[in-house]
Amino acid sequence: MHIPVKHFWPTDLKKASALQKSLAGRVRISRLTQRLETVGAVDVAYIGPVRRQTHLVAGVVICDIESGQTLERRSARSRITVPYVPGFLSFREAPVVLKAINRLSQTPDVFIVDGHGLAHPRLFGVACHLGVLIDRPTIGCAKSLLAGTPRRPLATQRGHWVELEYAGRVVGAIVRTRSNVKPVYVSIGHRITLDEAVELVLRLADRYRLPEPVRRAHNYVTELARKDKSGPAAG
Repeated sequence: MHIPVKHFWPTDLKKASALQKSLAGRVRISRLTQRLETVGAVDVAYIGPVRRQTHLVAGVVICDIESGQTLERRSARSRITVPYVPGFLSFREAPVVLKAINRLSQTPDVFIVDGHGLAHPRLFGVACHLGVLIDRPTIGCAKSLLAGTPRRPLATQRGHWVELEYAGRVVGAIVRTRSNVKPVYVSIGHRITLDEAVELVLRLADRYRLPEPVRRAHNYVTELARKDKSGPAAG
């Protein structure tokens, strides 16, 4: 999957914020136009001691939605050049994620990113940023809340979800993927609707809190980071 992306990645927070606000207008909220058969899950892990991490590794795992079979795994590694600042994760992680995506031999029908989409202070989280750049249906599925207030309390049973509101609009949903277990936070990245995003996350999270492809991507990059320890580039 080769996607030529010429993109400016500012390290200055004011410029980064302005870029997010500018690109937010390019996010498309639209119903899927084809049947989903494959999903590409994206995650990133960090290499080195907690307070002295030097590199990061991104992984993409493509799974067949019907059978659950893993079809392909690709990764990329880079040096950390941007400090962690809440709300600016895409400037730290998206460049290396794009490298991993460009190593895929096939194009999944939809991407699920471990991070936020519209549920973001500037309505442009990492799932939106990646979705706009690659112009593919993209979903944000995060483990913690970044922006938004639930419309009502969330029930404890699996399958229940509640819309998140921020700045006067619906930006995502809190989704209970397992009964009596912490929820996940789902939001639109690009070219999908919230209902479709929630439906797919619930379909894929049939055993664990996280959707199975996301869990596999997490395990993949965690193992790569453990073996790497700043050694040869992961591939």
